[in-house]
Amino acid sequence: MAAEKTANLWLQAVFLAVAVVLAYQPVWHAGFIWDDDVYVTHNRLLTAPDGLKRIWFSQESPSQYFPLVYTVLRMERCVWGLASSGYHWFNILLHAANALVLWGLLRRWRVPAAWLAAAIFALHPVQVESVAWVTELKNVLSLFFCLLTAWAWVEFAQDRPGAWRFYAGALLFQALALFAKTTACTWPVALPLILWLQGKPIGCRRVWQIIPFFAMGLIMGMVSIWWERHHQYAVGEAFAIGWMSRLLIASRAICFYVGKLIWPAGLSFSYARWHINPADPWQYFWLAACLMAAAVIWTDGRGLKTAALFYVAMLAPLLGFITEYTFRYTFVADHYQYVASIGPLALAAALFDRLAGRFAAVKTATYASVLLLLGTLTWRQCRNYADSETLWRATLASTPTSNIARNNLAKALLDKGQLDPCISLSQEVLAVNPGDPVARNNLGFALLEKGRVDDSISYFQEAIAAQPNSPDAYYNLGRACLKKDQYEAAITNFQTAVRLRPDFANAYCNLGYALLQTGRIPAAITNYQQSLALEPDYPLAHNDLGGILLRLGETNQARSHFERAIRLNSNFVEARYNLGGLLLAAGQLDEALSQYEEVAQLRPQLAGVHFMLGKLAAAYARAGRPDRAVAVTTRALELARAAGETSLAESLSAQLQALQTAKP
Repeated sequence: MAAEKTANLWLQAVFLAVAVVLAYQPVWHAGFIWDDDVYVTHNRLLTAPDGLKRIWFSQESPSQYFPLVYTVLRMERCVWGLASSGYHWFNILLHAANALVLWGLLRRWRVPAAWLAAAIFALHPVQVESVAWVTELKNVLSLFFCLLTAWAWVEFAQDRPGAWRFYAGALLFQALALFAKTTACTWPVALPLILWLQGKPIGCRRVWQIIPFFAMGLIMGMVSIWWERHHQYAVGEAFAIGWMSRLLIASRAICFYVGKLIWPAGLSFSYARWHINPADPWQYFWLAACLMAAAVIWTDGRGLKTAALFYVAMLAPLLGFITEYTFRYTFVADHYQYVASIGPLALAAALFDRLAGRFAAVKTATYASVLLLLGTLTWRQCRNYADSETLWRATLASTPTSNIARNNLAKALLDKGQLDPCISLSQEVLAVNPGDPVARNNLGFALLEKGRVDDSISYFQEAIAAQPNSPDAYYNLGRACLKKDQYEAAITNFQTAVRLRPDFANAYCNLGYALLQTGRIPAAITNYQQSLALEPDYPLAHNDLGGILLRLGETNQARSHFERAIRLNSNFVEARYNLGGLLLAAGQLDEALSQYEEVAQLRPQLAGVHFMLGKLAAAYARAGRPDRAVAVTTRALELARAAGETSLAESLSAQLQALQTAKP
């Protein structure tokens, strides 16, 4: 009998894990989105030799102080590199692990329908944002250690011999949860709730035992508040929200989140920012609804009270009372209730189980139908996370007023070279919000790419005026200055960009170019080297630095940089052209010809390659290889004529005639 029960438990566990993996199938091979570049693809802390030390003991984290998350991402970077699938699979499996641990905890607490509660949590589509978004590793990782904290606490509360080992374990797990995400600062509320739900007394001794957990949460919460203000720049008019407005935001947010759990329709990666006005009496509806719900909950039993208290406590850091940088765009997000949702979903599962128990004949079929529906909705929601363009198009479809979606869709299209749609989207944003710095920067970038340099400069300057701490706007303004040969202005803007973002490899590279144009070669070399230190696989920086070293006579180092640039980008015309010239000067004619032929294939209109092929032909003639000299000259002549280079074609024609005459 015991063996049969164990086998049944294993079967349920396997079914739950497989269901999660299948529900998230569209994410298996999804790409990176939004700020995944900041966390993963362009995060120097993940690859620098001293990166691990800086993750834990510096203020260089690109967002909040989440050292455990960056440590795990660093380990993943070593394993997966920049293959996004590995990161997605890790999140999915960790989410499945959370569901399994949650099931075990609920069974320990004898919560009715524990497996159903864990399954609903695992398959509810509101969780997709936390699992399918690589950056939200911090959510799933933090919950994992929160659940382990609760498990160790339950063991400790048994007061058995050696129980203090579990207490030490609970403290360690709570610290790890906080290092993954500081919103775990309210998790200690769950510890007395666990005891209360089980009917155990909470005396002074227990209170003193719980205080260290709250103390850790308070310290990390204060770190988070300081970080938001001084590193995320969550200051200014957009964040100047009065306390009554914050209360209205919080009450509306609670109702919003409960609504998404009950009816998960219209889920969006970014919801429109609410307009909060304490002078509008209708906006007090949500506050009144919360107060009425609290009154009803107060009269009910421990189960409902526990679920409600847990829900509000876990949401508390994200309800608007503490300023978050994301409040610039929205007051709510699906991933905010990843942890909090456990309470109401467990309660819903227990109530559903009680109701379905009256119809035992169809109970299993009813369970299966509910889970299949949730899994299908999750699968559909996951498709939105295929790539950035897909995500932001889906966000606009569900939230048509979202300017952040328009801005980010414009950026995704800009990255693909689709300039006109980017311009259109940016203009739509500016029509509603004329001061939007992101839209101005995107529009300026698109205009710069279209050759409208003066217009682009105007938009970059306006973006900087609206958001003075934007490194991207300074960087783009510097690029525009380069187009006008205003090198000193470009240098000033690039220097500001790297001051605001010390890991801005592109800005260091362009700063090196601007310094080179003004003759400051040592400074140019230093900046190119800094760019490569930040991004070793940066083809442009390798090519430019190689060019400087070639001028200085450092041919071996120059060749190494040109070859590295070509390995990184086989279609890099300039690098092949430069390498061809170096090889020609070194007398390696066949190797030089190979590079010039590649250049001719990639850019047949390039006049320089026609001229260099002519020089190469002359070198073949001097080396006593007339057949090769004639063949190369003929090739150069064909290219020159096709490109309409009349003068060069005449010169090459004369060279060819001379070679053919001298050949016998």
